[in-house]
Amino acid sequence: MKDDKKTGFPTPQYSITPVLHSLLGWLLRILVTLIGSTLRWRVEDPSGLLAHTPPQPMIFAFWHNRIFLMPYLFRKHWSVRQRDHVAVLVSASRDGDKLACVLSRFNLVCVRGSSSRRGKKALRELTHLVQEGYDAGITPDGPRGPKCRVQDGIIRLAQLTQAPIIPVSYLVAHKITFNSWDNFMVPLPFSRATLRIGHPITVPRDADEQQHENKRLELEKILQTLSA
Repeated sequence: MKDDKKTGFPTPQYSITPVLHSLLGWLLRILVTLIGSTLRWRVEDPSGLLAHTPPQPMIFAFWHNRIFLMPYLFRKHWSVRQRDHVAVLVSASRDGDKLACVLSRFNLVCVRGSSSRRGKKALRELTHLVQEGYDAGITPDGPRGPKCRVQDGIIRLAQLTQAPIIPVSYLVAHKITFNSWDNFMVPLPFSRATLRIGHPITVPRDADEQQHENKRLELEKILQTLSA
């Protein structure tokens, strides 16, 4: 604080950025919830995960361009027991700051890091949270791509925690697609939408590098199929 020259008392110094981030977070939560609630949903869940939540933690994998509705879908479809026990990996960048502000409004725990920054520390933090009973949400092609190409981190997390990977995607009949590296999608209200959940993928604790690559390719192919 600086002293006021007239009164001699400290003058509070306010930073508008945290206030704006907080306000933006709440506004975007309202927007995401409103749009999600108007969509005419159909659910494809052949494994029955939504009807019968397994007792162990899980790792949800979804493409970066489908982040927009995922917080809403967690709140709408996931078990009450787990709704407030979901940790998500968010880039340690300025754009990640904005995303974390929104995700935190859905009571999601944000772990900051990516393959290029804080990657190993983020993996340790996520491993600890999953071992403590949290589910994890990861965009395996984020934060910078290549688009729809799974990176290795999610496979290593599944190996360390022995939590199954659950591929998730959704299709929307009408949407806005941005000219970004991932072709980010924002659904238009009242559209038809389909939530698709794939079969769990497990990674053996003693998996070697070739098995890692096989699992990475398996996840990549399933996510591409669910998104087509």
